[in-house]
Amino acid sequence: MAQPIASPGPRNAQDHPTAPADPRWLVLVVVAVAQLTVVLDGTVVNIALPSAQHALGFSNNDRQWVVTCYALAFGSLLLLGGRIGDMFSRKWVFITGLAGFAVASAIGGAAVSFPMLVAARTLQGVFGALLAPAALGTLTSTFTDQRERGRAFAVFGAVASGGAGVGLILGGVLTQYLSWRYTMYVNVVFTAFAIAGALAWIRSIRPATQPRLDWPGTVLASAGLFLIVFGFSRAETAGWAAPLTLTCLVAGPLLLAAFVAAERRSAHPLLPLRVILDRTRGGSYAMLGLSGIALFGVFLFLTYYLQEVKGYSPVTSGLLFLPFVGGILVTSTVSTVALPRVGPRALIASGLLLSTGAMAYLTQLTVTSSYAAGILPAVIVMGLGFGMIFAVTINTATAGVRRRTRAWLRRWSTRCSRSAGRSGCPR
Repeated sequence: MAQPIASPGPRNAQDHPTAPADPRWLVLVVVAVAQLTVVLDGTVVNIALPSAQHALGFSNNDRQWVVTCYALAFGSLLLLGGRIGDMFSRKWVFITGLAGFAVASAIGGAAVSFPMLVAARTLQGVFGALLAPAALGTLTSTFTDQRERGRAFAVFGAVASGGAGVGLILGGVLTQYLSWRYTMYVNVVFTAFAIAGALAWIRSIRPATQPRLDWPGTVLASAGLFLIVFGFSRAETAGWAAPLTLTCLVAGPLLLAAFVAAERRSAHPLLPLRVILDRTRGGSYAMLGLSGIALFGVFLFLTYYLQEVKGYSPVTSGLLFLPFVGGILVTSTVSTVALPRVGPRALIASGLLLSTGAMAYLTQLTVTSSYAAGILPAVIVMGLGFGMIFAVTINTATAGVRRRTRAWLRRWSTRCSRSAGRSGCPR
């Protein structure tokens, strides 16, 4: 007699109402919160900077160092932070970066002098350089399927771009109703949540073969990036013709050129040149870098313009950036959906044109300009442009090399099939 056929079990989580949540997406939440902390900190301090300046009594020439010291430490140590994540358990590097960032933020919130605040911001940059690549590496290793990785990086890109605008709004609320110090203390809350999530959901995986630290490359890259950023910052106060400014701006690129030469000969390069020489990935990184520089300057300028020139409160100043956040949310979502059909080139070019036009429009601002006519149109268009840039470039940077690798493997397989006896081809 025929045996009854057993009914198949649930095929996915939707077939079973009690199926547990996919832990990969919980990891995405943790990584997104960590990324939000780093990005938000870069702008939340901007909106609080006028109040911090009045409280601690530092000069207009010194105020830039509250922002610059973070960028100096973060930018110059980012490659080293990425290598440390490759050498050890990325989970614990990630947690160490979060914990260190929290401690540095608490010190900054308790600062009683300008040097103490600058030291705390520098420490934030150091641990941020450890945290950011570990977060990105965790996301890459967690999502191995190409389609799911695309969706994960779309969320990551939206958080990275939207977090900058959210930081301005949150900074205004905290500064006006509590104190500028809470713009630093709030990082402790975000990092505590991320640490708890990392301990619960991120797996600790040590690399099978531990790469060595490229000491020459580390020193050359860190010193070169430091001198370039320091040189530009020094030019603001001492002038472009000052000897120290010129020395930094000449020595920095020379050290980076020496870094490239050293990486070509290194057995364990800190930055394999194939990563940036790949046209798709290298172009995406260049667009991200240039866009970040532009966004950094615009936020600081508009913050002081709104508060010091127009006399708006911190909360009002933060809320006036809300259209920027809305523009980012709209275009980052639409661009991710349109990317497979339109391609990255048209979307990135459109985003750059929109952002450039918006910033050119802001050059017409005067003391008597109104927000509705002088700033609002530029803020909206700039949000639309940057949303396209960040969403597409982050997605393209992670997918470009995989597509080229598959194409190379197909060509290699075709050549080998035509000459099976050739050296280097499988028999």
